[in-house]
Amino acid sequence: MFVLAVVAALGYIAAITFQKGYRELALPLRHDDIIRQQARDKDLDPALIAAVIYRESRFRPRESAAGAQGLMQILPSTAKYIAHKSGGTAFKTRDLATPQINIAYGSWYLKYLLQTYDGDELTALAAYNAGEGRVNEWLRKSGKDGGKITDPDEIPFAETRAYVTDVLDTRDEYRRQYARELTL
Repeated sequence: MFVLAVVAALGYIAAITFQKGYRELALPLRHDDIIRQQARDKDLDPALIAAVIYRESRFRPRESAAGAQGLMQILPSTAKYIAHKSGGTAFKTRDLATPQINIAYGSWYLKYLLQTYDGDELTALAAYNAGEGRVNEWLRKSGKDGGKITDPDEIPFAETRAYVTDVLDTRDEYRRQYARELTL
């Protein structure tokens, strides 16, 4: 009887360990302390921040072909703008390699875009991916100057359409799988 109980307990522990390991491979979460802090400081959904990081870098910081850097793939020109607007007077481009700074800057930019587009996540995420100027041009050309994208199909570029849809779907997955870690 004792041996059966030990085997059952070990099996249960192995199943939990496997489940956590699989979850971490399929949908990783790193720097959850920084994500929670930035979400709290900037009044953002931590699952949205995690989803943007996942879509941008899969939580593996790198430099893109376009020169975007770090976990949230911030362009140096965007980072300089953020530093100027947020008071980061000592900012250096190499700072984007630091998770705390990269997530803080990416979260600041995400909050800025959400405010710019009156809280509309579709439009803000499209701008995070394609740039604010391009999104404003799309809105103007579609007769929605100063408006919002109400459906991903309104986004004229497949890559940005896929990006927005993927981030929103991934945000929902982070909410389901990491509610405790993200304090949702």
